[in-house]
Amino acid sequence: MSSPYVPRRPPETLECLLRGLRHHVTRWRGTDAEPVVLLHGWMDTGDTFQFLVDAMADRRSCIAPDWRGFGRSAWPADGYWFPDYFADLDALLDEFVPGVPVTLVGHSMGGNIATLYAGIRPERVHRVVCIEGFGLGRTQPEQAPGRYREWLRQLREPPEFANFPSLESFARFLERRNPRLTPERAAFIAEAWTAPQPDGSVCVRADPAHKRINPVLYRREEAEACWREITAPVLYVIGEQSDFLARLGADADPAVMARHIRRLEPCTVPDAGHMVHHEQPGRLAQAIETFLECG
Repeated sequence: MSSPYVPRRPPETLECLLRGLRHHVTRWRGTDAEPVVLLHGWMDTGDTFQFLVDAMADRRSCIAPDWRGFGRSAWPADGYWFPDYFADLDALLDEFVPGVPVTLVGHSMGGNIATLYAGIRPERVHRVVCIEGFGLGRTQPEQAPGRYREWLRQLREPPEFANFPSLESFARFLERRNPRLTPERAAFIAEAWTAPQPDGSVCVRADPAHKRINPVLYRREEAEACWREITAPVLYVIGEQSDFLARLGADADPAVMARHIRRLEPCTVPDAGHMVHHEQPGRLAQAIETFLECG
């Protein structure tokens, strides 16, 4: 396996209790007093923002939590409900950036959390960078019975994550799945996302309960209502080759999103798919720096 990527700005790691649950946090110190808060997506971890942080200005202070049940954060016993992420973020900001509006940079699930939170707590948010955070597809009430049935089935037959024979095999899997990843970045991500087992295999650092279907239907109209409450400027970042964008269609189009988010600034990153911060950290950092320096 290739040697893992060597950080230009070595991070420090710490743990804190947020709402009674142990959370792992990665921090990069800069000269800025208030940190940029980096929010990872589903199955990712905070420390893989390393490539992006290395490409940003040295003065930027950054912090990146591992969401509950991901990475090195603890697993709650009672499962996962999306509003918990808003409360966890609220507690994180009170812990690390009390009393001042913050800059949130979120990818995918983290981007959805960031924009929804910015509408729920507009006074706490100064700017938002939403990377491939499109919301989910619309649902219909008629889907509810089948959704509940599937949820009950999965409670009886819990889903699992596959193990991999070695760290090297997982890194190769990441490279095959995402050809834009360099071998060095793939090796770094593989190490961040897995825990070694006694037999030499590796398992994903995430609670398998995350794979369980949510019995509550996603209501896009509610998300749109939250977005309309955002007062902060929002940089809406899309990977030019994003397959997620294609799945959602018109709802994710910047012109459509701008109907709900008043101060939306669209940004398309060339030669990037969904994992923009892994694939094109330099281009993404340049767009973010320009956005943060405006006004």
